[in-house]
Amino acid sequence: QVQLVESGGGLVQAGDSLRLSCAASGRSVWTYRMAWFRQAPGKEREFVAGVSYTGDNLYYADSVKGRFTISRDTAKNTLYLQMNSLKPEDSAVYYCAAGIGGNGRTRVDDFGSWGQGTQVTVFS
Repeated sequence: QVQLVESGGGLVQAGDSLRLSCAASGRSVWTYRMAWFRQAPGKEREFVAGVSYTGDNLYYADSVKGRFTISRDTAKNTLYLQMNSLKPEDSAVYYCAAGIGGNGRTRVDDFGSWGQGTQVTVFS
């Protein structure tokens, strides 16, 4: 498994931008596919964006497509989520996740390693 630590959350106004970071450590981090999930109060954790272990396959939830960009810096073992044009409905705790094998996975059960989460709050 890998250890994941998120940062970069905060309180922003609708239309603003934020960039989340996830520092990964552990053996063979570069072999893991990674993703961002989010969970709002009273709701299930949902997939936001994912990236293959090679970094060349990016995929997004429809709700964030065109506004959010996922990327990974293999040299720094860091995953990013650039969030633009934020909306109040984007408010949630955002989690970084890592998993082995497969491609294009979006289910919570497809990921075995999780960070502690970082809060994003967007007010109108």
